[in-house]
Amino acid sequence: MEIKLRLAEAKDCPQILALINELAVYERAPEEVTVDLEHFTDSGFGKNPVWKAYVAEADNKVIGFALFYTRYSTWKGCRLYLEDFIVTEEYRGKGVGKILFEKVIEESRNGNYHGMVWQVLDWNEPAINFYNKYNATLESGWLNAALSTEQVKAF
Repeated sequence: MEIKLRLAEAKDCPQILALINELAVYERAPEEVTVDLEHFTDSGFGKNPVWKAYVAEADNKVIGFALFYTRYSTWKGCRLYLEDFIVTEEYRGKGVGKILFEKVIEESRNGNYHGMVWQVLDWNEPAINFYNKYNATLESGWLNAALSTEQVKAF
């Protein structure tokens, strides 16, 4: 199996969004994906792109991706934030995730970021085990907080 790794292009957005929905099902929250294809594509390839991604391809099909952007920490400075990282179920365990993750680590190093951060669900043992292979620091004690579009509008 030949894996091709490259930066995502606008034409990849439908396949990436399909993988995002696959990830949401895996994370037991399929109803939480509310972004539409137009907004997603514009956010990555419009006038003011806010994200980049690497895609992994096999047989001319996107089988995985790692989407990231710059996050600023008042304590640490610019850090690369890995927003989503998934390999479709059929290709898991074949080294595709390792290739993608290590490419994002390279992006962090070459982009002069002050580190790389991401989140992982506390019940996602396969992901936790994967990150432990990199001696990643898995923090506890932080709670995620958010306001939805509706909550912001209601303010």
